[in-house]
Amino acid sequence: MNSDRIIRVGFVGAGGIVKQRHLPGLLAMPNVRVTAVANSTLASAEKFCQEFAPEAKATARWEDVVDNEDVDVVWIGAHPYMHHDATDFGLQCGKHVFTQARMAATLQEAEHMWERAQSCPDLVTAICPAPQGMFGGEMVKKLLADGAIGTPHQALLHSFNAAWLDASQPAHWRQQEEMSGIQILTLGIYTEVLQRWLGHIVEVEARGNVVIPTREGYDVQIPDFVHVMAKFRSGLEATLLFSGVAAHAPTDKLWLFGSEGTLSYDFVTEEISLGKPGGPLEVVPVPYEMQREWTVERDFIQAVLDPSAPRPKPDFTEGVCYMRVVDAVWEAMETRAAVKCA
Repeated sequence: MNSDRIIRVGFVGAGGIVKQRHLPGLLAMPNVRVTAVANSTLASAEKFCQEFAPEAKATARWEDVVDNEDVDVVWIGAHPYMHHDATDFGLQCGKHVFTQARMAATLQEAEHMWERAQSCPDLVTAICPAPQGMFGGEMVKKLLADGAIGTPHQALLHSFNAAWLDASQPAHWRQQEEMSGIQILTLGIYTEVLQRWLGHIVEVEARGNVVIPTREGYDVQIPDFVHVMAKFRSGLEATLLFSGVAAHAPTDKLWLFGSEGTLSYDFVTEEISLGKPGGPLEVVPVPYEMQREWTVERDFIQAVLDPSAPRPKPDFTEGVCYMRVVDAVWEAMETRAAVKCA
């Protein structure tokens, strides 16, 4: 590994998530330089460079960031509708590619991204991981592996907020199919998390609804809430509830019910609770060595610098797995029938 090597990063999309999370993480490493930036407009790219990366070159076309001899890593911060094209072109140009979640606008795009990455095994690719459950996820997996609740048979997850309840507000980009694709609320995020903890979802049933169908003349097609019944390969069955129009509702939490007890994870407080039949739920501390912090940028750059380093997760295989579930949820809503997704 050449630790003195400079890694040159080009941004395709430089909005809030890049400013708040990725840029600070990248610039904290002395061997990383931001060299090129494309954003929604040339003016916004220039403003980003002036404020955050004065040595970088702003470009009007994202293709000029990707096909650029001064870029080693294409860092995609744009919305899902751009992830496939920027990833595909980036890999064709011999660049390492990090893409913001969610993986793609459609399952077909995600599968093609996976195929392209498989044909370029020397290039590092990854999707931004969900922060939900990152802190205590390893502890959850250990408790389940150790049989802390026996055999899990039933689960409940709720992810509620009121962000979309105000009908006077314009459609958020997450409500616009042309930008977000098939993504719905936090469905993809929690599918990624749950499949990492509990194994693959193999079948879904789903119902959803658009509560506010028109926002400033825009016809909303992405549901304001969705209820999913999911069956895992292990036999575990889960009820997954998502809403953007739920005022005063409980926040994001998972309950796992097993033959010998109950395990819960509060995604807001990062608290894990465990209880046995007849006894109370008690908070389980997460040992320091099992706590995971946000090291996304460092993990990716380390893999670029050192081919023997662990490849960052989630990779494109995990991405395709959760995209299959999201795609199946849409089909299940349309057909009002159970849909296989693995």
